[in-house]
Amino acid sequence: MGSREYRRAVANNRHSVGLTAETLAEIEAAGIVLPDLDAVRRYRLQRVRDRLRDLDYAGIILYDPVHIRYACDTTNMTLWTAHNPCRYLWVGAEGPMILFDFSETAFLAGHNPLVDEVRPATQWMYELSGIEMERRLRRWSSELASVVGEYGSGNRRVAIDRAGPGAIHSLDRQGLQLRSGGEVMEVARSVKSPEEVTLMRAALVAAEKSLEAMRASLKPGMTELDLWAILHSENIRRGGEWIENRFLCSGPRTNPWFHEAAGRVIEDGDLVAFDTDLIGIFGMCVDISRTWIAGSRRPNANQQDVFARAEETIRRNIEMVRPGVTFRELTFDSWSPDVDEFHQYSNQFHGVGMADEWPMIVFPHTWDEAGYDGVVEPGMVLCVESFVGRRGWGEGVKLEEQVLVTEHGYELLSGYPIGLR
Repeated sequence: MGSREYRRAVANNRHSVGLTAETLAEIEAAGIVLPDLDAVRRYRLQRVRDRLRDLDYAGIILYDPVHIRYACDTTNMTLWTAHNPCRYLWVGAEGPMILFDFSETAFLAGHNPLVDEVRPATQWMYELSGIEMERRLRRWSSELASVVGEYGSGNRRVAIDRAGPGAIHSLDRQGLQLRSGGEVMEVARSVKSPEEVTLMRAALVAAEKSLEAMRASLKPGMTELDLWAILHSENIRRGGEWIENRFLCSGPRTNPWFHEAAGRVIEDGDLVAFDTDLIGIFGMCVDISRTWIAGSRRPNANQQDVFARAEETIRRNIEMVRPGVTFRELTFDSWSPDVDEFHQYSNQFHGVGMADEWPMIVFPHTWDEAGYDGVVEPGMVLCVESFVGRRGWGEGVKLEEQVLVTEHGYELLSGYPIGLR
């Protein structure tokens, strides 16, 4: 839909004012026509329910706010509820979807066509229940057991994605047979509909405009935090939501990887490497990495060498992405610099959608410890990762691209140029 149609679609929802005119104009300029959001919602819910039926589960209890948003597209204090279990959703293989929302906030889901019923959540986390925790857990588990009894057709197998030991024991005492929620949700989320891919394209456009603002501002004398704040600000200003990490570092802090942005002053000739890890517009994740050189100095021999190796890693491994390739093949047939000479990233490929997702493809030398097999399907979106930094000295380079698996191969979704300048 165009910007006018999008505005009309959200006009009757006073809780969702939609994207800014600037963001919509950027999306339209990229030739992207936004899809019917209700079609996206229906597809996602069907993916969850199909997975529940495949596993013969009565339903799933969701606490993870990203899982809740995927299943029913409702939000409420997303980051706070990510670490405070105070809001949950029941999705049955059959029957109504019931959202148990925080406090008196039922109105936040009032516009949603998928949520059949909103009830007040029973708060059992210690911050909100104190010494009444056990009593509230009994009330909480009893209500959920009643829902399973009413709509589960006698099936007591129920998945749950996140809960403390007290919650697990309380559900056990109700006679529910608990299963892994991750097994349901990660596989459900892994294959995107064409409409979801369109939302991801729009999110990438907005994020890459944010990168342009970062690149234009990069200069020696600013701090890493100064530069990182630009990405965060531009993402929020365009309607994005949050950033999962703070992976931006410069100079000697670029090797090994995983330093987060700090007050270090960027110097002329420093490499500046970052990983966006951002949740952008429509709750879609944009996870790409770039490495730039600050100032006017020419890159030195090590900077050129590690950049070339990181770029070659990305280029060669993207060519492996196709439907039907196994996770094991991606692990063992991919290319990377010698692990004994160079530091590498923690994985070579990973899924991405509303956040980083299953599958996670590791390196050959970590297969026995962390690897697992599976098959790549059309509609998956994978991030292809690379970090290269010499062991013991020199700066490092972080690069990452976002790739759609098509019926016959792949399509590069991320379009921001790779280059030191």
